[in-house]
Amino acid sequence: MSDVAEVAGVSHQTVSRVLNDHPSVRPETRERVLDAIARLGYRRNSAARALVTARSGTIGVVTTGSALYGPTSTLIAVEGAAREHGYFVSVATIRSYDAETMNTVLEHFMAQAVEGIVVIAPQTDVASAVDSFRAAVPVILIAAREPGETPGGGPHAGAASILPIAVDQRLGARLATEHLLDLGHRTVVHLSGPLDWFDARERARGWRDALAARGVPEAEREMIRCTWSSDAGYEVGRDLARRVQAGDGPSAVFAGNDHLALGVLQAFWEAGVVVPRDVSVVGFDDVEGSAHFIPPLTTVRQPFDELGRRCMALLLDAFAGATPESAQIPPVLVTRASSAAPRT
Repeated sequence: MSDVAEVAGVSHQTVSRVLNDHPSVRPETRERVLDAIARLGYRRNSAARALVTARSGTIGVVTTGSALYGPTSTLIAVEGAAREHGYFVSVATIRSYDAETMNTVLEHFMAQAVEGIVVIAPQTDVASAVDSFRAAVPVILIAAREPGETPGGGPHAGAASILPIAVDQRLGARLATEHLLDLGHRTVVHLSGPLDWFDARERARGWRDALAARGVPEAEREMIRCTWSSDAGYEVGRDLARRVQAGDGPSAVFAGNDHLALGVLQAFWEAGVVVPRDVSVVGFDDVEGSAHFIPPLTTVRQPFDELGRRCMALLLDAFAGATPESAQIPPVLVTRASSAAPRT
């Protein structure tokens, strides 16, 4: 920094202000400093800075390493939001979801002097293990569960130090189901993801709530449990297509994610069941390419960028000593050609 200051003809303090994006630096001075930085190839020494400030500028992120759309998109969003605020991200991928593993990860992060921890916990056993955390730093839990709720429904062991945040999965499922009911469908069949996933449980609850609010009898609320894969959607879709052709099938399907919906669409196409003329199909996630399914898929978009920003906002509030509040972020229904009024 002293070399940069000498080349730019400014003080050491001015260089520091430019590096920290301080507003009190004149534009022409800022340009001189940035030019000197570029010519000298200057890079911050993060380790030295941490020693001086007693802050690492690092956030730990725990993830299951899932390649599925939701967890992967969440990780990308958190990393991007952290970088925007000048923080580095240290990622720990876990395969075993127990208290011992979680505490090993916690010690790993504490050795790096992380300033906060974010846990991406799509499954109940991950969140249960997180409840054993006794961290000296703020912990944000990204999980679609009720604040204070453990997988078993009891009091949250770490409620004082662990803050939950999530996209409102139940609202998204309600939007999808109400959309189909508003089109005139009498009921909606739901293809659920694995129920050890918070997202699947909340989407099932939202679907059920929407049907109950419209007075759909319990006997007409059909839910089929699946995995998250297109293969699972395809197998269920083949069975639904046979039922449609026999006159005993649904007129509307709400798939738990877009991959399930894609499998259903292929099965219907092969069987000659036309979407949406014969059956309307709605997905969840708005994955890349869903607008180019045949037909383009009506789905629920999750605002992952907003999730990342709100996650960082919670951490920054906690760093500042404020009392952060957990948040539920509303998703958005994206209407496309795969949904329409039923045939009369």
